[in-house]
Amino acid sequence: MAKELEKLRIDKYLWAIRVFKTRSLATEACKAGRVKLNGQNIKPSYVVKVGETYSVQKGIERKLIHVSALLERRVDAKTAVQHYEDHTPVEETYGFKSVFHAPILKRDRGAGRPTKRDRREIDDLQSSEWWEKED
Repeated sequence: MAKELEKLRIDKYLWAIRVFKTRSLATEACKAGRVKLNGQNIKPSYVVKVGETYSVQKGIERKLIHVSALLERRVDAKTAVQHYEDHTPVEETYGFKSVFHAPILKRDRGAGRPTKRDRREIDDLQSSEWWEKED
């Protein structure tokens, strides 16, 4: 493992440092525009360079990953952490990590399609912080 890498694809790197469970998921994330460098979408074949910071969105979770060393093969989590630095802001770290913890609005079964008025009310609820308001 002492061999220095010269070229490494971004999808392979994200898989190796255990951000994604499979390499194909990492490839799909790159193709879907969920992996960015300086706000620009990057292709799965993009060559990773030490010192660059990537923004990775995985579901609700967003991470800022700074490359400190290249890693070609997938290794255990303790070793993988040594090859990147997580620069995710604290506010995003303690946000909703899972869909199960996020507030979800549901309509009654059989209520049918929402009317224009219902839709506006739903949008108002979702855009405002209704759980913190005191009327």
